[in-house]
Amino acid sequence: MTILFHKPYGVLSQFTPEGKWRSLAEFSFPPRVYPAGRLDADSEGLLVLTDDGALAHTLTDPRFAHPRTYWVQVEGAPSEKDFGSLTSGIPIQNYRTRPAEVSVLSPQPEVAERIPPIRFRANIPATWIALTLSEGKNRQVRRMTAACGFPTLRLLRVRVGDWSLSGILPGEWVEAPDSTFGKTPCGQDKKTGRQAKNGGKKRR
Repeated sequence: MTILFHKPYGVLSQFTPEGKWRSLAEFSFPPRVYPAGRLDADSEGLLVLTDDGALAHTLTDPRFAHPRTYWVQVEGAPSEKDFGSLTSGIPIQNYRTRPAEVSVLSPQPEVAERIPPIRFRANIPATWIALTLSEGKNRQVRRMTAACGFPTLRLLRVRVGDWSLSGILPGEWVEAPDSTFGKTPCGQDKKTGRQAKNGGKKRR
């Protein structure tokens, strides 16, 4: 079974709490599903959990690059030109990022207020951008926007491959529909070789 979970702010991508941070143990997942990848406790959005070891390997091994799309609320009022360097990759710490796709969201999305809310500064605007990466290094999105002069205020992952956060409220999860992650190019299941069936979401 594979689960799409809308991880709220303040929740770790693990089943054991640490300090002030909550854990996944609070959300009544089916047995034997574990996170395939991670989101920092202060990030929100789509987290995939699965009991499929091959799928977890595909989602976490850097050799199997796949797109991850984030909505990022940054401090200031940037244009797309301000993030132009991200499209060819930039040096961060001891590595160079892979080319990314970036755009200023227009119109700006209506996103439910975070609990607790982000800091508010009346004289400084905030802007939502969309950033699509094919890698997922520690604190990478925050370091990329900061390198362009626009600190990240809020980070929401909205897509992993062809799986979307759409329609899943914070703290809720659904069973994942079929995805290209688990299939060969001819649409067969890697484990059985049988033609894959169309899946559907089931809300819990």
